[in-house]
Amino acid sequence: MDSPGALPPEDPRQPETGLPVAVPSTALFTDQYELTMLQAALRSGTAERRSAFEVFTRRLPEGRRYGVVAGTGRVLDAVENFRFDDRMLTFLSEQGVVDGPTLEWLAGYRFRGDILGYPEGEVYFPGSPLLRVEGTFAECVLLETVILSILNHDSAVAAAASRMAVAAAGRPLIEMGARRTHELAAVAASRAAYVGGFNSTSDLAAGFRYGIPTVGTSAHAFTLLHDTERDAFSAQVASLGSGTTLLVDTYDVAEAVRTAVEVAGPELGAVRIDSGDLLLLAHRVRQQLDDLGAEKTRIVVTSDLDEYAIASLAAAPVDAYGVGTQLVTGSGHPTCSMVYKLVARADSDEPGAPLRPVAKRSMGGKSSLGGAKWAARPLDSAGVAESEVVGTGPVPPELADHQLQVRLVRGGSVVAREPLETARERHLAAMARLPMSAMQLSRGEPVLPVEHV
Repeated sequence: MDSPGALPPEDPRQPETGLPVAVPSTALFTDQYELTMLQAALRSGTAERRSAFEVFTRRLPEGRRYGVVAGTGRVLDAVENFRFDDRMLTFLSEQGVVDGPTLEWLAGYRFRGDILGYPEGEVYFPGSPLLRVEGTFAECVLLETVILSILNHDSAVAAAASRMAVAAAGRPLIEMGARRTHELAAVAASRAAYVGGFNSTSDLAAGFRYGIPTVGTSAHAFTLLHDTERDAFSAQVASLGSGTTLLVDTYDVAEAVRTAVEVAGPELGAVRIDSGDLLLLAHRVRQQLDDLGAEKTRIVVTSDLDEYAIASLAAAPVDAYGVGTQLVTGSGHPTCSMVYKLVARADSDEPGAPLRPVAKRSMGGKSSLGGAKWAARPLDSAGVAESEVVGTGPVPPELADHQLQVRLVRGGSVVAREPLETARERHLAAMARLPMSAMQLSRGEPVLPVEHV
């Protein structure tokens, strides 16, 4: 495939993901018009034309200063598992979705093209060419919906997580939103939150599949089950040890804290506050714990937190935050509005036919720029990004060492699978290279301009 610019060589030592859960076929995670376009292209003789599709967003959510790339690893799994089995083909036939020749073509479908993109954990801005899918029109067009569904969801959660991590200023964050979203989305959200800076999850499926640290002790139901709060605390400590976290807001917080220390002793691990005026309660509980000799007992707060609520608790004696609803819904922005557009295609199905730029031109801000693009982010003398430069054709020599895209798939084979921890560390490094204004939670424009050359 023709690709602008020179990319760094791939590391042949690709780590195994070691996922303990088999990923099912993703072939029907798509919209019907992908298949009807395929049928029409097969009939017209244009299906085998070499093409390049790109994923990008025209804007960030209002007031956001950067976006976070998340879900790349799941995209690679989805592409590998995009296969049509006999049951799927029977369904498509019975529903009259496509004709016989198209079903025959789908039976042998394997993506054999190339994918390049921003590595997971990197930040992005409006117009950033986040992913480029190259191959024949037929094999590329089918991947649109599944790629967008993964990237839009995971990147939205990761962006919210990143903002919350900034607000938390190093205090641990617990993802606990499984009960606030679809059961499978909850696993993806936990993964994306970990990339964005969260430290652990309450969702065991996420821990099982991705190795994310899991935490959890008890809910109000456990306290209400027992005749007294003391009985509940005693049972929990007897089972989980004095280092456990006791929930202290079922009845009276002050009385619960006193009982918790009496039951567990000064070595009590933590108390959790899940309601009320968290700022006031955190100060009162800290003072009470210290007076009772439990100076090392930590305070965990939950209760519908978002990045703004976390920031408001910056001066409070809080040791960790648990976040659910606002995290898994992108803190008010559950999608990134990413699109998947054809940006270049050949004029024939000859293997050597050159790619030429194509682009949608329309009213209403939905136009796009043609051509397969490269992206670079030059740094100033202090190692801070100055801008993001996007272009087509050869990469200027001075930008060669600052390119953002890496090769993810070559000839249908994944070449850039990596541990989730690597994406998490990459995000921290990417944030460190942004101007300080990126850390502000107040509304503002994207922190870096995107320059098209």
